[in-house]
Amino acid sequence: MLAIIGGTGAGQLANLEVTRRQVVRTPYGDPSGPLTFGEVGGKPVVFIARHGYGHTIPPHLINYRANIWALADQKVTQIVAIASVGGIRADMGPGVLTLPDQIIDYTWGRKQTMYEGGLHPVTHIDFTEPYSADLRATVLAAARQVGVDIVDGGVYACTQGPRLETAAEIRRIQRDGGDIVGMTAMPEAALAREAGVEYATIAVVSNWAAGQQDSARGVVFTTASGVFEAAMARTNSILEALLKQS
Repeated sequence: MLAIIGGTGAGQLANLEVTRRQVVRTPYGDPSGPLTFGEVGGKPVVFIARHGYGHTIPPHLINYRANIWALADQKVTQIVAIASVGGIRADMGPGVLTLPDQIIDYTWGRKQTMYEGGLHPVTHIDFTEPYSADLRATVLAAARQVGVDIVDGGVYACTQGPRLETAAEIRRIQRDGGDIVGMTAMPEAALAREAGVEYATIAVVSNWAAGQQDSARGVVFTTASGVFEAAMARTNSILEALLKQS
């Protein structure tokens, strides 16, 4: 089964015919909310809103372990995460969709692993390629099928939040090789790898990052604009095509 994790601007899945909702208890506490089961175009899917269904959970307080555990417990084999990000690279401006292939983690203090404490031995996952190559290829094929442009590859710089970054921090991220900046890729991607679930992210650029382009003196948001809404509509088209392929 495919799972969708919705981020900012994606608190619900378009065209989802809901069949049931299920509260899941996990060894790591409560997930962001109940799992929503349903179908899109006759294909089964499970959805969870990363920030809660009322968008009340900030990035640093999301229970990433509980979310991933809950999905894996439902025998989910693939997760496509939707994330709203800031654009840094010149071709990644507002409204652009991108499918990152690398991550730089700037977060701190988050629960990074399910393998800690006396019950589990220390476990080191291979994280050379943080996103599933096979799932990324499937998402790219779905995008081509519906004629939606999506940038193939990019480095997702994950910051702590919930505040946005300073212009100097973005310049540092640029020097480090970051192309887009968000707050939720980690530890979500690593936990999915621990759980043995394929994971990919469709990143929707909602604004230029601090100090870039029209955000030179202050971040200009487009999350409430037609540009962002159109980008989310294209994202939903990709998800529908992806589900038909599954």
